[in-house]
Amino acid sequence: MHTQKKADKPIINPSEHLANERTFLAWIRTSIALMGFGFVVVKFSLFIRQLALILPGKVVLPTKGYSSEIGILLVAIGAAMALLSFFRYRSTEKQLLDNAYKPSFLLSVSLTVAILIISALLVYYLLPSI
Repeated sequence: MHTQKKADKPIINPSEHLANERTFLAWIRTSIALMGFGFVVVKFSLFIRQLALILPGKVVLPTKGYSSEIGILLVAIGAAMALLSFFRYRSTEKQLLDNAYKPSFLLSVSLTVAILIISALLVYYLLPSI
């Protein structure tokens, strides 16, 4: 048993709360990485245009690129993930204090689906340029 009762007051196991905090911080690092990657994707088209001005000769630029939309979507997913991870952290903390923890995979599944969709969009975007 993770907690012991002493005079009707549960003794809280600090390792569970520290593990919850480490998990929260891992989600925050992942959301920051997603937002950083989204920023890079947005700025990639600008970099290509600037590079085309410097390079000699005729450089063909795509008329409509989707890197801005994909990058903004990545930044939005990263921000939403940070917010959702905070709510998940608080919920888990409350469950640990109440000694009624129930795992939830909603955040993991949501992030996985979102990343798969963004990956498919990036692959679709990059395939014509090969």
